[in-house]
Amino acid sequence: MRDLTQRDPRTYKIIGAAMEVHRQLGCGFLEQVYQEAFALELKSREIPFSRELRFPVSYKGQCLNNHYRPDFICFDEVIVELKALSCLSSVEESQLINYLKVTGYHTGLLLNFGARSLQQRRLVLG
Repeated sequence: MRDLTQRDPRTYKIIGAAMEVHRQLGCGFLEQVYQEAFALELKSREIPFSRELRFPVSYKGQCLNNHYRPDFICFDEVIVELKALSCLSSVEESQLINYLKVTGYHTGLLLNFGARSLQQRRLVLG
């Protein structure tokens, strides 16, 4: 079986950046601190990203007033959601699945900096 490096080098690079942020900062900071540090790490590794782009949410064909703003979109196709929780649950996974549905992207990463070790979940729709 091929490892993640071969199967999806994009998410492997993103996770590597997150591991470095967690290695440097550890756990205990607010999510915004990790977002700022993660952006700096992505930039230093030349990983292309956008932050907080707005995506409309629709219900029965009608756009709602609410929009979704993913924390990061890397490589123009991977949604990255950062958390700073003691541990991830199915609620955060469901949130990421809904974000994938809203944006039309197929791959998402859920990265949690709040635990003693970086927690990561890679989700693929379709």
